[in-house]
Amino acid sequence: MKLGIVGLPNVGKSTLFNALTNAGAQSANYPFCTIEPNVGVVSVPDARLDFLAEMYHPEKFTPATIEFVDIAGLVRGAHEGEGLGNKFLSHIREVDAVLHVVRCFDDGDIIHVDGSVDPVRDAETINMELIYADLDVLSRKADRLRKAVRTDKTLAKELEVTERLVKTLDGGMTARCAGLSEEEAAFFSDIQLLTLKPTIYVANISEAQREAADKGAHYNALAALAEKENAGIFDICAQTEAELSELSPEEKKEFLEELGIEQSGLDRLIVASYRLLGLISFLTAGPKEVRAWTIKDGTKAPQAAGKIHSDFERGFIRAETIAYDDLRREGSMAAAKEKGLIRSEGKEYVMRDGDIVVFRFNV
Repeated sequence: MKLGIVGLPNVGKSTLFNALTNAGAQSANYPFCTIEPNVGVVSVPDARLDFLAEMYHPEKFTPATIEFVDIAGLVRGAHEGEGLGNKFLSHIREVDAVLHVVRCFDDGDIIHVDGSVDPVRDAETINMELIYADLDVLSRKADRLRKAVRTDKTLAKELEVTERLVKTLDGGMTARCAGLSEEEAAFFSDIQLLTLKPTIYVANISEAQREAADKGAHYNALAALAEKENAGIFDICAQTEAELSELSPEEKKEFLEELGIEQSGLDRLIVASYRLLGLISFLTAGPKEVRAWTIKDGTKAPQAAGKIHSDFERGFIRAETIAYDDLRREGSMAAAKEKGLIRSEGKEYVMRDGDIVVFRFNV
């Protein structure tokens, strides 16, 4: 699963990407530093895996992963090709969700592409480019549907929803604001609408703001916009996180303890991104490997088994399952089994986040 990191030039996208992935993406104080998207695969922090590793001392330790794509900064006119806009928009179309980085701090030494810091203006600059791109695609879809519906009345509902969405976009609002049902959103699954993608606004704040109870007017204005748009919001000091990412695990742990923080901002952002995609993890554990497997929330046991091997799904018999919290409380599988906490679940069982599973199958 891919998350695209977008925003205006020079707002901290590449700094954040470097911190997330330690991939060394070029970062500089001028626009269009990034041309081709940088891609990094990041482990999803999961204390449950750490606990299981201490229990089993496995040969292999395999966390869930998520892919981040650093997409070059967009500018006004991107939908018309300005600043290599068409290329950048195609990169956004390929991701599953969006992290929209917005500068929420003042610093005269760091150039702003528009000459001043205004998070709402900046966010809306990007959003309007995405809206224009979506309008172009949707207007053509609506034209096709108007012709087709004359001979196929079953397309009437799809046309009605498409025209409603065009009206929303024409009003300067993203597709997320249209309140589409799951069934209605399915009409657009083939065209990958940019403004319908799940989105988190990442407010890039200063270290002083991070430590303050009130993160300031810039952040508060962006938070209000996020609420209006049915988007998430997350604050982070990209520069501090970049510096943290360069420390050894021991130094990082010591530094966070001094601050009284359990997880870095980056770790929390990775977990929030994972959740944004509607993903959960089930776990398998033993001496050979402790591993997190990524599935969509709502996945049933046989399909989860198929993530491990197609034979597991084809010959599925049952899933022997225990909740992580139950195992943690009891301290061992033997103790949990004595208390009847290991369940036998069938084909209709919907997997839960943190389930520790042994699949039984026969082929």
